[in-house]
Amino acid sequence: MSGRIHSLESFGTVDGPGTRFVVFVQGCPMRCAYCHNPDTWSMVGGTMMEASEIMEQYERNKAFYKNGGGLTVTGGEPLMQVDFLIELFTLAKEKGIHTCIDTSGIAFKPGNAEFIAKLDKLMPLTDLVMLDIKHIDPEKHKELTSQPNDGILAFAAYLNEKHVDMWIRHVVVPGITDDDKYLFDLGYFIGQFSNLKALDVLPYHNMAIPKYEKLGMEYKLKDVPPMDKTKVVEKKKVILDGIKKRRAEMEQKA
Repeated sequence: MSGRIHSLESFGTVDGPGTRFVVFVQGCPMRCAYCHNPDTWSMVGGTMMEASEIMEQYERNKAFYKNGGGLTVTGGEPLMQVDFLIELFTLAKEKGIHTCIDTSGIAFKPGNAEFIAKLDKLMPLTDLVMLDIKHIDPEKHKELTSQPNDGILAFAAYLNEKHVDMWIRHVVVPGITDDDKYLFDLGYFIGQFSNLKALDVLPYHNMAIPKYEKLGMEYKLKDVPPMDKTKVVEKKKVILDGIKKRRAEMEQKA
């Protein structure tokens, strides 16, 4: 089974726990205004690689991944190539490798029985899912990404049902995703899940502008300043407050 691969990174440090071998897949239906990998959007680019080829490259540097590291597939959107993931992670688990998917969850459609059946095969092979929720509000999510978020939120619930560890990632963009109401609502939503293991709140940056210029693409947020990193702690606290409220209500009902 071959996958459409954009690139490989041997020593990833922000793509899951420990040092990781990172596979960037090609193809993504999202059009996030602040995406720093617009060159991964096309569904027809990249290089076709066999899952076994990728594992061979992992093995060359496996000593670096032993202390809490492993294999992460990101993108692009990994779940657009679910069959490839199943084979890759099957090979990885045969070697006892920690596996992680970094995803937007956009490929998840609650009514797609065939796709969900494939996910049911993938989840037992997956140690961690890093789920990037762009915006909790449906309309603002569409404005930011050109895609709805109902399937993404349903995917979070699916991961909880399957008892797959989940890290939530959220980028705080000035004037777009930094509103305290929406941050609290995000926390309240994810607070219901027992599989929530971590929350990464990331400051927006505009370092992708040169890449867009090189590709001849418009960067929609060129006038939006980078997020003040000192304020990110405050914004994370708002999300945590939402989590705490949801969990307190659940305890009262129990």
